[in-house]
This record gives sequence, structure tokens and C-alpha cells, in this order.
Amino acid sequence: MFSTLATHHLWWLLALLLIALEVALPGYFLLWIGIGAGATGVLVWLMPGMSLLAQAIAFAALAFVSCAIYAYGLRPRLRRGDAAGEQLNRRGAQMVGQRYVLVEPIVNGRGKARVGDGAWLVNGPDLPLGATVEVVGVEGNTLQVRPAA
Repeated sequence: MFSTLATHHLWWLLALLLIALEVALPGYFLLWIGIGAGATGVLVWLMPGMSLLAQAIAFAALAFVSCAIYAYGLRPRLRRGDAAGEQLNRRGAQMVGQRYVLVEPIVNGRGKARVGDGAWLVNGPDLPLGATVEVVGVEGNTLQVRPAA
């Protein structure tokens, strides 16, 4: 069966197998090694007279390069994206630095501010109804505020 396939096809089949294994056993490295195998297939397709040793060396180098691209280029960017996504389900943390108008005055340190179409509890210095406040922190579902400058 494999004797009728060109060598570059075998590299592409190896790439597909490695990528399929990545789907079954996630961890990223089989994906990048599979990309190295696919790139080796392209290289062999462009230079069909490559010896088997040259192909093996090219595969090792391309797999190493693709893994390095992931480890030093893509992975740090993905981690920064995860840090930003940590606040996705913490709406209060996203409000820090935002300004809102009081819909209930802050009396004895407690009041309410209009946030979107609702009102959130706020803690801060006593302020009159309609005052603009800036969120400086969050404790549970209560916003910590100060008068907006």
C-alpha cells in the first residue's frame, strides 16, 4: 500500500496521524511535531531527491522549530489572554475604574449606583443622590467607591 505513495505523502500522513493523536491526547506538542512533519512533506515535495537521512534531519529540525515557535511565541500570548479572561465571570472586577451615578445617596457608608439597567450596592464616603462615583475595588457584590474627580 505505502509503496505506491510518494515520500512526501508519507510525511503528510504522519502529520495527520500526529495531529489526530493531539485531538485524542491534548497537550499541544503532538500538534507542533505534526506541523513539523507536514513541513517536512512540503520540503520533500519541493526537493524530491532528498535522502532519508536528510529527511530525518529536516524533520527533527522543523519539529524543534515549530515547538519553539509555540513555546516562545504563541504560548506567552495565550497566557496573557487567559489572564484577561479571568475577569470574564467577575463582572465587579471589570468595573474598577468605571464611573457611575448614585441612585440612592451614600449614608453611613452605604448606597446604590446605577450600573447599566440595574443598581449595585456601593460602599464609600457619604455622598448625595446623583453624585458621580468611581469604582476603586470590589468586595463580593458590593462596589467600593470614591467621589469622581
